[in-house]
Amino acid sequence: MVTYSSRKEVPSAEKWNLADIYQDMNAWENDYQTVIELIEKLRAFDGAIEGAQSLCDYLQLREQASYLYSKLYVFASLQMDTDTRVSSSQALLDKAGQLGQKISEATSFFMPFLLTLDEETLKQYISEIKELSYFEESLLESYRYKKHVLSKEKEEILSKMGEALSSPKQTFGMINNADIKFGKVTNDDHKKVPLTRGMYAKLIEDEDRSKRKEAYKAYYKPYVQLQNTIASTLSAAIKNNKLTSEIRNYPSALERALFSDNVPKDVYENLIQSAKENIQPLHKYMRIRKQQLGVDELRAYDLSIPLVKEAKQVISYEEAYETMLQSLQPLGEDYVQTLRSFKTKRYIDVRETPGKRSGAYNLGLYGVHPFVLLNHQDNISSLFTLTHEMGHAMHSYYSSQYQPRIKAGYSIFVAEVASTVNEVLLIRYLLKQTNDNQTKKYLLNHFIDQFKGTFFTQVMFAEFEKIIHEKAQNEQPLNAEAFSQVYETLFREYNGPGIVFDDEVKYGWTRIPHFYRPFYVYKYATGFASAIDLADRLIKGEQETRHSYLEFLKSGSSDYPLELLKRTGVDLSRPEPIHNALSVFNKLVDEFSRQV
Repeated sequence: MVTYSSRKEVPSAEKWNLADIYQDMNAWENDYQTVIELIEKLRAFDGAIEGAQSLCDYLQLREQASYLYSKLYVFASLQMDTDTRVSSSQALLDKAGQLGQKISEATSFFMPFLLTLDEETLKQYISEIKELSYFEESLLESYRYKKHVLSKEKEEILSKMGEALSSPKQTFGMINNADIKFGKVTNDDHKKVPLTRGMYAKLIEDEDRSKRKEAYKAYYKPYVQLQNTIASTLSAAIKNNKLTSEIRNYPSALERALFSDNVPKDVYENLIQSAKENIQPLHKYMRIRKQQLGVDELRAYDLSIPLVKEAKQVISYEEAYETMLQSLQPLGEDYVQTLRSFKTKRYIDVRETPGKRSGAYNLGLYGVHPFVLLNHQDNISSLFTLTHEMGHAMHSYYSSQYQPRIKAGYSIFVAEVASTVNEVLLIRYLLKQTNDNQTKKYLLNHFIDQFKGTFFTQVMFAEFEKIIHEKAQNEQPLNAEAFSQVYETLFREYNGPGIVFDDEVKYGWTRIPHFYRPFYVYKYATGFASAIDLADRLIKGEQETRHSYLEFLKSGSSDYPLELLKRTGVDLSRPEPIHNALSVFNKLVDEFSRQV
């Protein structure tokens, strides 16, 4: 495995070229000053929009400010994520974030103003000036929010509170990415060394159970020590979300989170119910896992190791990229060649280095290109991570190419479809390519584990969020003990009675950053269920499915997400996609059971 002790050692070809956004800091500062000037101009429109022309002028100015701000913020964010320890990068990101707050304050008057206009008056304005047609759908969509928009004065207050309300998320981010110091583990030279996240990802899959246990204990050690501090940040985030939802007249924080996507509450609740009604195959798999590992007690640090050890592979980044491209052939030549170019154009930051943000993500910047962060570890997990994130990247790329800026940003609800279709195509390709029974068993095992992590674990997280927000709604205590009790109960319920608990298990909630982005994780599960259906049809070579799916990737936010998915043949308002996915999981477990 390639490792680097500093970012300077990483080849340029495997690092972002942030000059694609700004050539130097002078260019960044020039745009920053431009936005400051635009903010003052935007502020002057308060009380001064009196007809179609002034409305158009305001909207065009706001979009200009928003576009420049997104460039400023993305540049600062990407630079920060390459090394979270650098104070100058932290300061730049803070400066950019404060600018966003100023834009929000300067434009907070607009929504209350817009909703004082009669809808027919607005339509008349749009008919008078051609340029207003660009904003038409967005303006008319605003009327759906009418009962959730406050008076101008209250909106201004909420806007000014934005930075304070987001501080729990920011605090957790700094704890999790910059301040956390894991315990020590024994390396191959029998020396104690500090654990890193990348090392943990490898060690938790090690065949040596003592190494897995040591890594597990070292990884959780700081989280357990900081449980009360992290509980305080999570509690504050939940209470802030509850308070804001109440102020904006939503029945609950959940319904507020679902509102923008126009997703019925039933979709969320039915997802949880369907998963729990079909949980037995997962429990069966846990029994198989215990048997195959030959352990008297199945523990949490036994859940990630591949059960078919002989097929474990080392996969370089170069090999991973080529394998990914081959697996995505069902999506067509344009898709594959476009994705091939992302590697040479330095859209991807590949290697783990000290201080770099953990995990992986895609961040699309309209008018520039997608930026993908990885911490590649030369294993099959990293191959899947690469393939997953490049699904996001292609979604961002296509939406930016085929939609105007106002519609290019796709909903998070549909984002996980693109990434998971890629993953399912990859696993199907790998299973088909090998004739070796051991390798097939290994891949089948990996597919089951991917299913478990992307579907069942995310549904468990979704139920955790639902319960703790309901506790907040009922003014019940939100502290480390309360969070741990809920998390432990759900972990036992989802993973079955066969697991023997270490103390660390109940503190799993302390390490999940998605809990600071309320009611987000359920979308992994709905996306996975959708992807199972789409990928199977793509593999069969259905040209209509390929066409409708690529059109879906190009659609951005041109319609509500459930409607966009319906055009591909996936209707999440009905139970069939979820049940079909769970049926596939059941078959996978049965097949694996017969082979082992």
